Amino acid sequence: MAGFSTVLAGLFLALVAVALFALVAHRPAKATSGWWLLEVMSRTSVRQALLVSFESTTICALAIVALGTPVALLLARPFRGREVLEAFVSLPVVLPPVVAGLALLLAFGRRGLLGHALDAVGIHIPFSLIAVVMAQTLVAAPLYIIAAKNAFERADPDLVDAAATLRASYVYTALRVIVPPALPALGAALALAWARALGEFGATITFAGNLPGVTQTMPIAVYVEGQGDIDAAVGISLILLAVSFLVLAGARLLQARVAAA
Repeated sequence: MAGFSTVLAGLFLALVAVALFALVAHRPAKATSGWWLLEVMSRTSVRQALLVSFESTTICALAIVALGTPVALLLARPFRGREVLEAFVSLPVVLPPVVAGLALLLAFGRRGLLGHALDAVGIHIPFSLIAVVMAQTLVAAPLYIIAAKNAFERADPDLVDAAATLRASYVYTALRVIVPPALPALGAALALAWARALGEFGATITFAGNLPGVTQTMPIAVYVEGQGDIDAAVGISLILLAVSFLVLAGARLLQARVAAA
């Protein structure tokens, strides 16, 4: 049985290795020099996609911390219906991203549930940078919230009870007792959520569209460039691969620190 499991594990690892090696080993036939990747990165469209991605994911990370941390603190407390609420919060993780994007469009589009009222006061969300951030936040925030909730549940119950005995408010208890020990876990969770936001495609292109320099993120640029310039698509993909690996490696190190604590 152990040998069979090893074979299956080897097949999966081989699949990952071959796919990534094919990406890293790509060499364009028409390259003018050995620095073809730098040539690709110097293109205006590629630099614009890089800027939009890092700008939007930075805002997204701030939004996830600001909005997701209170949700995680709420879920860390026992109450009736908590499991249902947790399933609701986690839903975007399993929902097809294009469905999430369509839901945002139907909610905030000009003729949407809330978009009609917003449009009346001159607020247009779809096909803008804020739409990119909203799409990224919707699909990435659950990764942070659930991990943060698990970290908050590991808070020392004696300290929490002592704070309650001293009639400290829950906000004070959270800021002084619950959150500080969980900071390494929160950092790892945020890193994973940020990486997910960086790779978001379906919800973004559905809700924010594909406007170069405005809403065209790196994953969208990979798709667009792949239709006619595979070298540019590979170049952007390599950047995404490198950044994602570094973020995941950092998150794993943080998680190892949490486990050893």
